[in-house]
Amino acid sequence: MSLGFGGEVADFYQRYRRGYPAAVFDALVDAFALTVDDVVLDLGCGTGQLALPIAAALSAAAIQGVDARIRRTAETLGAGSWRTAWTVAREARFALAAVITAAFGQVVAEIGAAMIVGGNIRGSTRTLTTAVALYTAQGDFGLALALGLVLLILALVVNIALQVLQGRGGDHA
Repeated sequence: MSLGFGGEVADFYQRYRRGYPAAVFDALVDAFALTVDDVVLDLGCGTGQLALPIAAALSAAAIQGVDARIRRTAETLGAGSWRTAWTVAREARFALAAVITAAFGQVVAEIGAAMIVGGNIRGSTRTLTTAVALYTAQGDFGLALALGLVLLILALVVNIALQVLQGRGGDHA
């Protein structure tokens, strides 16, 4: 088996690299008093292994921050477990949207580990951020700028979609 930089390295890295135990993320959130407004930079973890668990920990904190009376009221009014969870999540929608935005930004902005682990190979491991870096290094500033604009538009669309979803959540009281 030849381990070139054709994508299989990134696949092996993702498959066989041990993840972090949940206690690590709980300790990070507690030690640094992280809130949904904080940004955590995932350096050297390769495939964004910190983004999802930290987002999950912050989401759990956002859900726990919802007044317990909302859950009890939903249950008293006959809501099932899914409807109760939806009601609580809707109450925490602004914090949850901030968590999603932060996690998306963290993953999209990752470039160093993507280039080191994936190798930036066209058609196999190249991402938008690594392509921008490559074309800038090659002096093709027009293409780098165009790809950067695509990345910017993608981020804008995700943020607008989250804003629209937040607005719709309050209309169904």
